[in-house]
Amino acid sequence: MNIENRLKEFGLELPEISTPGGSYVSVNIRVNIAYVAIQFPIRNGEYFYQGRLGDDISTEDGLKAMELCALNVLAQINDKVGFDNVVGLNHLDAYFQAYGSWDDSPEVVNGASDLFQKVLEEKGIHTRAIFGVEKLPRNFSVGLTSSFTIVKSVQI
Repeated sequence: MNIENRLKEFGLELPEISTPGGSYVSVNIRVNIAYVAIQFPIRNGEYFYQGRLGDDISTEDGLKAMELCALNVLAQINDKVGFDNVVGLNHLDAYFQAYGSWDDSPEVVNGASDLFQKVLEEKGIHTRAIFGVEKLPRNFSVGLTSSFTIVKSVQI
């Protein structure tokens, strides 16, 4: 399986990697696990999908925001680890900020889950957790962290 070819097959393009907004690294490797810091709906330095789900942001746009977060995760992994070193995706932690009684977070997070499984195939099968939070940085509607098993410890 060639991940870059699968991305092209589905008309997807990896965004430029973003830099951390604080005192941390984008990808941290411990033995053969790569932990990807929170990724937001940013494409090539431009912020998207800012606001609260169920108010400023529709459920459909929330799903698109999660897809963009997932593409940013893949961009970080490709840059720091290389797709050839990926054994598989382990786990996702998805964060969202919503308005009032809005409660379609599983559908929104499927934007990331479905993209990973479509692009990574069996390597994209994962567990996940979803957290509603009061506020995300820069008023982003969603954010996504993840962990991957990799073939070997890669020096960043």
